[in-house]
Amino acid sequence: MGDNDLLERITIDPKVMVGKPVIRGTRIPVSLILKMLGQGISTEEILREYPRLEKVDVEAAITYAARVIEHEDVFPLPAQSELVAA
Repeated sequence: MGDNDLLERITIDPKVMVGKPVIRGTRIPVSLILKMLGQGISTEEILREYPRLEKVDVEAAITYAARVIEHEDVFPLPAQSELVAA
């Protein structure tokens, strides 16, 4: 399944979870899935906890996060030692 197909599984609706990205047809936020993965919870455990989800929904959450981060602008601040020397 391509990235665009995966991203179609993510919806943003101001009337659902105050506009947070969720898995289409659910109120399960992308951030919850990512947090669980970050805590070391396996995809299989997530699917057992949320039986309405499919494996591709977890993949969609990861793809969505990667796209958001990919377009994030980062402006590095000078190191503290550089500020003192100036």
